[in-house]
Amino acid sequence: MADLDRAIAQLRACRPIPENEVRELCHKARELLIEEGNVVTVQAPVTICGDIHGQFHDLMELFRVGGDVPDTNYLFMGDFVDRGFYSLESFLLLLCLKVRYPDRMTLIRGNHESRQITTVYGFYDECLRKYGSANVWRYCCDVFDYLALGAIVLGASNTLSPSTGAGGGSSEPIPPELGLTEDDIEIEVRNADGHIMSRFPRQERARRAAAAAAAAARRSNSNGSPTNGAAPAPPEREVVVSAPSNTGPPGSGASGSSGGSVGNPAGAVLCVHGGLSPLIDKVDKIRLLDRKQEVPHEGAMCDLLWSDPDEIDGWGLSPRGAGFLFGADIVKVFNHRNDLSLIARAHQLVMEGFKEMFDATIVTVWSAPNYCYRCGNVAALLELSEDESGLGTYARSNGDVNRSDGGMGDGGGGGGGGGGGQRGVLAENELMSLRMRPGPARRYRVFQAAPQDSRGMPAKKPVADYFL
Repeated sequence: MADLDRAIAQLRACRPIPENEVRELCHKARELLIEEGNVVTVQAPVTICGDIHGQFHDLMELFRVGGDVPDTNYLFMGDFVDRGFYSLESFLLLLCLKVRYPDRMTLIRGNHESRQITTVYGFYDECLRKYGSANVWRYCCDVFDYLALGAIVLGASNTLSPSTGAGGGSSEPIPPELGLTEDDIEIEVRNADGHIMSRFPRQERARRAAAAAAAAARRSNSNGSPTNGAAPAPPEREVVVSAPSNTGPPGSGASGSSGGSVGNPAGAVLCVHGGLSPLIDKVDKIRLLDRKQEVPHEGAMCDLLWSDPDEIDGWGLSPRGAGFLFGADIVKVFNHRNDLSLIARAHQLVMEGFKEMFDATIVTVWSAPNYCYRCGNVAALLELSEDESGLGTYARSNGDVNRSDGGMGDGGGGGGGGGGGQRGVLAENELMSLRMRPGPARRYRVFQAAPQDSRGMPAKKPVADYFL
């Protein structure tokens, strides 16, 4: 395009660019995306985003909270269009930013980046309404076919870096009686202004700290007044750093049996829109798929864009009519085989903006606040810091992830073809040992929908009755 910066400025003002510029932009984007593999390698630090769904003003709020491009390295996990009033402006702006800053913007495909889905849920009608023909819709659909199916994040740190998003790097001291340091924090949740809402240490460390505090209290009581056998009172202050013994943090989905994060300290993070497939047991198999096509109704590519985690064992039929449901055992075996510390995905509305499941082996990130302008949910971003220790993962000559810590290879998960759904591959004691391995430190930024007075009125309100 002759003036990409001008097009970006026009789209930031929520004004569509001319049809001939859309055609040229989509052509350049395809030339860029065709050079990317099915699984893109992304180096931390990175900010990971979930569904956008055409909510343009909320996308602007996302950039305000997470930082602008190219200052922030972004990874969007699909579903840019449909539902919202401004799918066209949202997708074209992200595409412009991808072309302008290709190393700072990663876009992967969602189930709504599809000809069939967009003709039903709003994007096709929006293109007709704003341009008077379906040409722009066709240009965009051609780009959809070139979007990657996933991304691997390398070099994520086990500790949080100072906050650089909205609100700066304000922090709060950790009560010394907990015996924890900043490096012990695994999860931090901040609001849109950058203020800390909650912080959670790695659970095993927290248990040891709580045990040490209880032992110190018993010693203190034995040296002072007798307690008549009563249990020592818990510390009064546990507000800055929560260390629950039975549950994880809000949105974590962690159960009382959780032993903390799973994964290798140098493990990578896999990002996909939907989830796993019984036909895919290795990330390398995703690389072999033919992605340059309309999303099929079944098969591995369909599963990656449509599947959901659920509280089941093994695999189950999805109520969506496409993809599968998969349980904690599937995730843990897949992560073990591929030396992953975490799977990040989108695809499901989460009222709190994010939800960690299965001992923090998988997280759902949702980035469309007040979904469909009526659901009342908040949105979230996931920030992964850079590991500056010089350790961690490296890339083999084929671009795949490898391990540098002498960690678990494929030994326990050998055998096997047939699919990631093969159960019983790992012994129970192996799964238990995995639970104690720390995953990457995670900072979530939670934000609400953009103020109502910042929005324009759409020409026609779309009708959305079914949630995909």
